[in-house]
Amino acid sequence: MSLNLEKINHLQPTQIARDELVKSKFIAIHDKIHGEGTGETAYEREVVYFNQILGANESLQRATRFSIFSAFIELAVNGLSLRPGAQAQCYLQPRSYRAGKDSSGRDVWETRCSFTVSGYGEIYLRMRAGQIRHADNPVIVYEEDTFSFSDNNGQKSISYTCRLPHTSGKITAVYMRITRADGTNDYAIMLPDDWMRLADFSKKQNRGTANELYSSHNGGIDPGFLMAKCIKHAFKTYPKISLGRATLLETQIDEQSNDDVYGFSAEPAATIAPQPEVPSFHEAPQPAGVVINPEAQGNATEDDGAF
Repeated sequence: MSLNLEKINHLQPTQIARDELVKSKFIAIHDKIHGEGTGETAYEREVVYFNQILGANESLQRATRFSIFSAFIELAVNGLSLRPGAQAQCYLQPRSYRAGKDSSGRDVWETRCSFTVSGYGEIYLRMRAGQIRHADNPVIVYEEDTFSFSDNNGQKSISYTCRLPHTSGKITAVYMRITRADGTNDYAIMLPDDWMRLADFSKKQNRGTANELYSSHNGGIDPGFLMAKCIKHAFKTYPKISLGRATLLETQIDEQSNDDVYGFSAEPAATIAPQPEVPSFHEAPQPAGVVINPEAQGNATEDDGAF
Protein backbone atom coordinates (compact mmCIF):
# COMPACT_ATOMS: atom_id res chain seq x y z
CA MET A 1 0.00 0.00 0.00
CA SER A 2 1.32 3.45 -0.89
CA LEU A 3 1.39 6.50 1.33
CA ASN A 4 -1.22 9.01 0.19
CA LEU A 5 -3.48 11.70 1.56
CA GLU A 6 -6.44 9.40 1.92
CA LYS A 7 -4.44 7.04 4.16
CA ILE A 8 -3.10 9.92 6.27
CA ASN A 9 -6.60 11.32 6.80
CA HIS A 10 -7.89 7.95 8.03
CA LEU A 11 -5.27 7.66 10.80
CA GLN A 12 -5.78 8.86 14.36
CA PRO A 13 -3.41 11.72 15.34
CA THR A 14 -1.11 9.57 17.48
CA GLN A 15 -1.13 6.77 14.89
CA ILE A 16 0.37 8.92 12.14
CA ALA A 17 4.01 8.91 13.27
CA ARG A 18 3.76 5.19 14.16
CA ASP A 19 2.49 4.17 10.73
CA GLU A 20 4.99 1.91 8.95
CA LEU A 21 4.85 3.89 5.71
CA VAL A 22 5.39 7.16 7.56
CA LYS A 23 8.28 5.54 9.43
CA SER A 24 9.86 4.47 6.14
CA LYS A 25 9.42 7.97 4.71
CA PHE A 26 11.00 9.58 7.80
CA ILE A 27 14.01 7.24 7.77
CA ALA A 28 14.57 7.60 4.01
CA ILE A 29 14.50 11.41 4.17
CA HIS A 30 16.77 11.59 7.23
CA ASP A 31 19.27 9.19 5.65
CA LYS A 32 19.41 11.15 2.39
CA ILE A 33 19.82 14.58 4.00
CA HIS A 34 21.82 13.86 7.15
CA GLY A 35 23.76 10.71 6.35
CA GLU A 36 23.10 7.06 5.64
CA GLY A 37 22.16 5.09 8.73
CA THR A 38 21.07 8.10 10.82
CA GLY A 39 17.35 7.87 10.16
CA GLU A 40 16.29 4.86 12.21
CA THR A 41 17.87 6.09 15.45
CA ALA A 42 16.37 9.53 14.93
CA TYR A 43 12.97 8.03 14.22
CA GLU A 44 12.89 5.87 17.35
CA ARG A 45 13.83 8.88 19.48
CA GLU A 46 11.57 11.49 17.89
CA VAL A 47 8.43 9.40 17.54
CA VAL A 48 8.32 9.14 21.35
CA TYR A 49 8.71 12.90 21.88
CA PHE A 50 6.26 13.67 19.07
CA ASN A 51 3.45 11.48 20.39
CA GLN A 52 4.01 12.62 23.97
CA ILE A 53 3.54 16.24 22.91
CA LEU A 54 0.64 15.42 20.62
CA GLY A 55 -1.16 13.27 23.19
CA ALA A 56 -0.94 15.96 25.87
CA ASN A 57 -2.37 18.76 23.74
CA GLU A 58 -6.03 18.58 22.70
CA SER A 59 -5.66 21.49 20.28
CA LEU A 60 -2.89 19.67 18.42
CA GLN A 61 -5.05 16.56 18.24
CA ARG A 62 -7.72 18.60 16.43
CA ALA A 63 -5.19 19.68 13.79
CA THR A 64 -5.54 18.45 10.23
CA ARG A 65 -3.98 15.04 9.73
CA PHE A 66 -1.79 16.30 6.92
CA SER A 67 -0.32 19.06 9.10
CA ILE A 68 0.51 16.49 11.81
CA PHE A 69 2.19 14.31 9.20
CA SER A 70 4.08 17.31 7.78
CA ALA A 71 5.28 18.41 11.22
CA PHE A 72 6.69 14.95 11.89
CA ILE A 73 8.48 14.84 8.55
CA GLU A 74 9.97 18.28 9.30
CA LEU A 75 11.99 16.61 12.05
CA ALA A 76 13.65 14.43 9.41
CA VAL A 77 14.14 17.29 6.96
CA ASN A 78 15.74 19.66 9.49
CA GLY A 79 17.55 17.10 11.61
CA LEU A 80 16.34 18.68 14.85
CA SER A 81 14.94 17.13 18.02
CA LEU A 82 11.71 17.72 19.94
CA ARG A 83 13.45 16.77 23.17
CA PRO A 84 11.79 18.99 25.78
CA GLY A 85 13.66 21.38 28.03
CA ALA A 86 14.59 24.99 28.56
CA GLN A 87 16.76 24.88 25.43
CA ALA A 88 14.55 22.79 23.16
CA GLN A 89 15.47 23.05 19.47
CA CYS A 90 11.91 23.07 18.16
CA TYR A 91 8.32 22.63 19.23
CA LEU A 92 4.80 21.93 17.97
CA GLN A 93 2.16 24.61 18.13
CA PRO A 94 -1.51 24.66 17.07
CA ARG A 95 -2.33 27.52 14.72
CA SER A 96 -5.59 28.55 13.10
CA TYR A 97 -5.70 29.07 9.35
CA ARG A 98 -8.49 30.30 7.12
CA ALA A 99 -9.16 27.37 4.82
CA GLY A 100 -11.73 29.00 2.57
CA LYS A 101 -15.46 29.78 2.68
CA ASP A 102 -18.51 27.63 3.15
CA SER A 103 -21.60 27.56 0.93
CA SER A 104 -23.02 30.63 2.68
CA GLY A 105 -19.83 32.65 2.17
CA ARG A 106 -18.60 32.49 5.74
CA ASP A 107 -14.93 31.89 6.51
CA VAL A 108 -13.97 28.33 7.33
CA TRP A 109 -11.10 27.91 9.79
CA GLU A 110 -8.97 24.89 10.54
CA THR A 111 -6.29 24.05 13.08
CA ARG A 112 -2.89 22.98 11.84
CA CYS A 113 0.06 21.54 13.70
CA SER A 114 2.87 24.03 13.20
CA PHE A 115 6.53 22.93 13.40
CA THR A 116 8.53 25.87 14.74
CA VAL A 117 12.30 26.19 15.18
CA SER A 118 13.39 28.00 18.32
CA GLY A 119 16.31 30.36 18.65
CA TYR A 120 18.45 27.52 20.00
CA GLY A 121 17.51 25.35 17.04
CA GLU A 122 18.31 28.19 14.67
CA ILE A 123 21.81 28.48 16.12
CA TYR A 124 22.40 24.81 15.37
CA LEU A 125 21.04 25.14 11.82
CA ARG A 126 23.25 28.16 11.13
CA MET A 127 26.29 26.31 12.48
CA ARG A 128 25.49 23.35 10.27
CA ALA A 129 25.02 25.63 7.27
CA GLY A 130 28.46 27.18 7.88
CA GLN A 131 27.20 30.70 8.60
CA ILE A 132 28.63 30.79 12.12
CA ARG A 133 31.18 28.82 14.10
CA HIS A 134 29.78 29.33 17.57
CA ALA A 135 27.37 31.37 19.67
CA ASP A 136 27.99 32.01 23.36
CA ASN A 137 25.22 31.92 25.91
CA PRO A 138 23.61 35.35 26.36
CA VAL A 139 24.95 37.50 29.19
CA ILE A 140 22.52 39.45 31.40
CA VAL A 141 23.80 42.88 32.40
CA TYR A 142 22.57 44.39 35.68
CA GLU A 143 22.56 47.95 36.92
CA GLU A 144 25.62 47.33 39.09
CA ASP A 145 27.73 46.09 36.16
CA THR A 146 29.93 48.11 33.82
CA PHE A 147 28.86 47.79 30.19
CA SER A 148 29.59 49.60 26.95
CA PHE A 149 29.20 48.80 23.27
CA SER A 150 30.97 50.28 20.24
CA ASP A 151 30.76 49.80 16.48
CA ASN A 152 33.80 51.11 14.61
CA ASN A 153 33.35 50.73 10.83
CA GLY A 154 31.46 47.49 11.30
CA GLN A 155 33.83 46.13 13.94
CA LYS A 156 31.66 45.60 16.98
CA SER A 157 33.11 45.34 20.46
CA ILE A 158 31.79 45.13 24.00
CA SER A 159 33.35 46.02 27.32
CA TYR A 160 31.68 44.27 30.25
CA THR A 161 32.56 43.84 33.91
CA CYS A 162 30.33 41.87 36.24
CA ARG A 163 30.10 43.57 39.65
CA LEU A 164 28.53 41.39 42.32
CA PRO A 165 26.27 41.39 44.19
CA HIS A 166 23.40 42.37 41.94
CA THR A 167 21.36 43.81 44.76
CA SER A 168 19.03 45.90 42.60
CA GLY A 169 17.91 43.04 40.37
CA LYS A 170 17.46 45.63 37.61
CA ILE A 171 18.46 44.42 34.15
CA THR A 172 19.92 47.05 31.82
CA ALA A 173 21.01 44.96 28.82
CA VAL A 174 21.58 41.50 27.41
CA TYR A 175 24.12 40.52 24.78
CA MET A 176 25.38 37.45 22.98
CA ARG A 177 28.68 36.96 21.16
CA ILE A 178 28.53 35.18 17.82
CA THR A 179 31.66 33.89 16.10
CA ARG A 180 31.23 34.21 12.35
CA ALA A 181 32.51 31.65 9.84
CA ASP A 182 35.61 33.80 9.18
CA GLY A 183 36.49 33.92 12.88
CA THR A 184 35.39 37.51 13.49
CA ASN A 185 33.00 38.40 16.29
CA ASP A 186 29.48 39.73 16.01
CA TYR A 187 27.22 40.78 18.88
CA ALA A 188 23.49 40.63 19.39
CA ILE A 189 22.39 43.26 21.91
CA MET A 190 19.06 44.13 23.46
CA LEU A 191 18.36 47.15 25.64
CA PRO A 192 15.27 48.00 27.74
CA ASP A 193 13.63 49.88 24.86
CA ASP A 194 13.85 46.70 22.78
CA TRP A 195 12.03 44.40 25.21
CA MET A 196 9.54 47.13 26.14
CA ARG A 197 8.65 47.33 22.46
CA LEU A 198 8.20 43.56 22.39
CA ALA A 199 6.01 43.77 25.50
CA ASP A 200 3.80 46.36 23.77
CA PHE A 201 3.54 44.07 20.76
CA SER A 202 2.63 41.20 23.08
CA LYS A 203 -0.19 43.29 24.54
CA LYS A 204 -1.62 43.96 21.10
CA GLN A 205 -1.49 40.28 20.21
CA ASN A 206 -3.00 39.12 23.53
CA ARG A 207 -5.96 41.47 24.00
CA GLY A 208 -4.19 44.04 26.13
CA THR A 209 -2.24 41.70 28.41
CA ALA A 210 1.45 41.10 27.76
CA ASN A 211 3.12 37.81 28.56
CA GLU A 212 3.63 37.79 32.33
CA LEU A 213 7.33 37.01 31.91
CA TYR A 214 7.89 40.61 30.82
CA SER A 215 7.20 41.71 34.40
CA SER A 216 7.64 38.62 36.61
CA HIS A 217 11.18 39.40 37.87
CA ASN A 218 10.90 42.10 40.55
CA GLY A 219 8.57 43.96 38.22
CA GLY A 220 10.96 43.54 35.28
CA ILE A 221 11.59 40.97 32.60
CA ASP A 222 12.48 37.42 33.58
CA PRO A 223 16.23 36.80 32.92
CA GLY A 224 15.77 33.39 31.28
CA PHE A 225 12.99 34.75 29.10
CA LEU A 226 15.19 37.68 28.07
CA MET A 227 18.09 35.36 27.18
CA ALA A 228 15.75 33.40 24.95
CA LYS A 229 14.57 36.63 23.31
CA CYS A 230 18.17 37.66 22.64
CA ILE A 231 18.89 34.37 20.88
CA LYS A 232 15.59 34.55 19.03
CA HIS A 233 16.38 37.94 17.50
CA ALA A 234 20.14 37.57 17.06
CA PHE A 235 20.07 36.57 13.39
CA LYS A 236 17.53 38.97 11.89
CA THR A 237 20.15 40.45 9.54
CA TYR A 238 21.78 37.12 8.61
CA PRO A 239 21.11 35.30 5.33
CA LYS A 240 18.17 32.94 5.30
CA ILE A 241 18.83 29.27 5.86
CA SER A 242 17.41 26.29 4.01
CA LEU A 243 14.41 24.83 5.81
CA GLY A 244 11.69 22.29 5.17
CA ARG A 245 8.74 23.75 3.35
CA ALA A 246 6.46 23.54 6.40
CA THR A 247 9.01 24.84 8.92
CA LEU A 248 8.60 28.17 10.70
CA LEU A 249 11.30 30.15 12.47
CA GLU A 250 10.18 32.02 15.55
CA THR A 251 11.04 35.33 13.92
CA GLN A 252 9.99 34.70 10.34
CA ILE A 253 8.35 32.40 7.86
CA ASP A 254 11.09 31.20 5.56
CA GLU A 255 10.71 30.80 1.85
CA GLN A 256 9.11 27.49 0.99
CA SER A 257 11.30 24.83 -0.50
CA ASN A 258 10.50 23.68 -4.01
CA ASP A 259 11.47 20.14 -3.16
CA ASP A 260 8.47 17.91 -2.57
CA VAL A 261 10.10 15.76 0.08
CA TYR A 262 6.71 14.75 1.41
CA GLY A 263 5.59 13.16 -1.83
CA PHE A 264 2.42 15.27 -2.03
CA SER A 265 1.76 18.15 -4.37
CA ALA A 266 0.03 20.46 -1.89
CA GLU A 267 -1.72 20.57 1.47
CA PRO A 268 -5.49 20.29 1.03
CA ALA A 269 -7.96 22.70 2.56
CA ALA A 270 -10.10 21.31 5.36
CA THR A 271 -13.30 21.50 3.36
CA ILE A 272 -11.92 19.68 0.32
CA ALA A 273 -11.77 15.91 0.29
CA PRO A 274 -8.15 14.96 -0.52
CA GLN A 275 -7.55 12.83 -3.55
CA PRO A 276 -5.24 9.85 -3.03
CA GLU A 277 -2.16 9.81 -5.18
CA VAL A 278 1.03 7.86 -5.48
CA PRO A 279 3.75 9.93 -3.82
CA SER A 280 6.94 10.78 -5.65
CA PHE A 281 10.11 11.40 -3.69
CA HIS A 282 12.56 14.18 -4.45
CA GLU A 283 15.67 14.53 -2.42
CA ALA A 284 15.89 17.77 -0.49
CA PRO A 285 19.12 19.77 -0.89
CA GLN A 286 21.84 18.70 1.47
CA PRO A 287 23.49 21.30 3.69
CA ALA A 288 27.09 22.24 3.14
CA GLY A 289 29.60 19.78 4.57
CA VAL A 290 30.27 21.53 7.84
CA VAL A 291 31.55 19.53 10.78
CA ILE A 292 29.43 20.20 13.85
CA ASN A 293 30.39 19.40 17.41
CA PRO A 294 27.30 17.60 18.77
CA GLU A 295 28.02 18.95 22.23
CA ALA A 296 27.67 22.46 20.85
CA GLN A 297 24.14 21.91 19.64
CA GLY A 298 21.71 24.37 21.02
CA ASN A 299 18.32 23.14 21.96
CA ALA A 300 14.10 25.90 21.73
CA THR A 301 12.62 28.38 23.75
CA GLU A 302 9.30 29.36 25.04
CA ASP A 303 7.31 31.36 22.55
CA ASP A 304 5.06 34.01 24.03
CA GLY A 305 2.85 34.03 20.98
CA ALA A 306 3.74 37.64 20.31
CA PHE A 307 7.19 38.07 18.84
